[in-house]
Amino acid sequence: MNKIIKFLDNTFLDLGRQFKWTYLPPLMVYMAAGISGLTGIVGTFFVKDYLNLSAAFLAGLGFWAGIPWALKMPLGHLVDLIWERKNYMVYFGASLISVSLLIMYGLIIHTKDMAQIFSVETWFVISVILAPVGYVVQDVVADAMTVEAVPLIDEFGKDYSRDQIKIMHTTMQTLGRFAIIGGTVLVALVNVILFRDVESLEQVDKINLYGSIYIYALVIPLVSILGVIFANYLRYKKIHKLKAQGLRFKDERGNKRTKINWWILGGSLVFVIFTLSVGSFNVPFAQEIVFIGSVIIILFLMFKLIKELPEELRLTIVGTAVIIFIFRAMPGPGPGLTWFEIDELGFNEQFFSILSLLASILTLAGIVLLRPFMANNSIAKIIVVLSIAGAILFLPSVGMYYGFHNWTSSITGDVVDAKFIALINTALESPLGQVSMIPLLAWIAKNAPAHLKATFFAVFASFTNLALSASALGTKYLNQIFKVTREVKDKVSGEIQTTADYSELGILLIVVTLLTLILPIIFVFIINNSKYKTSE
Repeated sequence: MNKIIKFLDNTFLDLGRQFKWTYLPPLMVYMAAGISGLTGIVGTFFVKDYLNLSAAFLAGLGFWAGIPWALKMPLGHLVDLIWERKNYMVYFGASLISVSLLIMYGLIIHTKDMAQIFSVETWFVISVILAPVGYVVQDVVADAMTVEAVPLIDEFGKDYSRDQIKIMHTTMQTLGRFAIIGGTVLVALVNVILFRDVESLEQVDKINLYGSIYIYALVIPLVSILGVIFANYLRYKKIHKLKAQGLRFKDERGNKRTKINWWILGGSLVFVIFTLSVGSFNVPFAQEIVFIGSVIIILFLMFKLIKELPEELRLTIVGTAVIIFIFRAMPGPGPGLTWFEIDELGFNEQFFSILSLLASILTLAGIVLLRPFMANNSIAKIIVVLSIAGAILFLPSVGMYYGFHNWTSSITGDVVDAKFIALINTALESPLGQVSMIPLLAWIAKNAPAHLKATFFAVFASFTNLALSASALGTKYLNQIFKVTREVKDKVSGEIQTTADYSELGILLIVVTLLTLILPIIFVFIINNSKYKTSE
């Protein structure tokens, strides 16, 4: 009994005890990112039913939507340069997010009017690209705010020890993932309520509901702005409290001011020009060219940046970043699996909302429960465990394509049907997705030079986020090899424009499962048998 009490104290209660009000502002910005999922289900059904876009095209669009995350490089350095005015970047990001949401609202409710300016597909692409730019800008500032949120002195002006600061950084990064997932919990709850009677709605009413959700989503930029305002208030309050005691406010930057790193700015400018040029002129293999160019540029900037670290730390961070990159770069099945679940398994908007709610709640619990595992094991071991678990937990999706749910349903009196299997699988899989990044973020917060925290966060986040672009490319290739189509109807006439064909989805799912299992483990083995071995 004492062991259980001790475990609960170390995993749950201790996290609560470590909370500080200074943590709340960046957590609010992170939570806004989590709330962004409010429009996810609506977007999925709108695209499936009314936009005649292929699975390969949507996977390719996912690649372009991921590219803005590589812009964290110049933005991170910009934050270090304009540290005192970084809040304005949150306002800018919030504006872009708002425009993206309003475009989608107009696209759903005022389709004909919007189509007179650009095609529906063009508007959709603009919205998809604008939103991540806004989130990237806000995320860069939030990363910087997490560093600022960890105090160096207590309320009496006494310095915290190095060990205490390390613990606070780990707690801050854990709570950051917690806030993002917490946002998805709120979103899932709202979606469950909004979609409770969706099956009984007329088509017009369903369309109006879709549009309303995009208006509700304007709370996302509002939460970010409120986080910034609260941060300014807390800082002002602490400065004046210490001043009243005859003490000076102390932050991690001290008197250090960031000098302009022309390698970062110049390299980033080259990256932006290169990406926009290739993407704008319909160059053959544009995505591949942009990806390879992005990797080269970011690796060059990483090489320049890690010179600020001692040699042993340089090797460790490189090995860690490579392992996480490969893990995050694994391709997915693409939208075809979701289409199959809608058309063949009968999953509707409310059921997807329930899955999202379950996933979010269990991810929150998983992050807390797995905190000792993350703290006591190397990133290499964490990635191996996550790869094996991810592959195993993808098997039910493979099984249901081949009718596994029909067999389980027949022997259990329709209890263990497709929805039951999806719920159980989601429950087991959910905690795994957010785990791998926490050790890396805590490492950067702890070891990066004080005057370059935001830059380090940005550059290494750009590198690991490029893995998601690699994943999107891989997903596109697989969807080009194994073609999956769904039924698409004209929004006005109801005429079928494309018929459904899921015949090649099964082999696609098997290939994804094998890649998820094998490739990350191979790279962990290679890294751990080299000088880049990571023990953190």
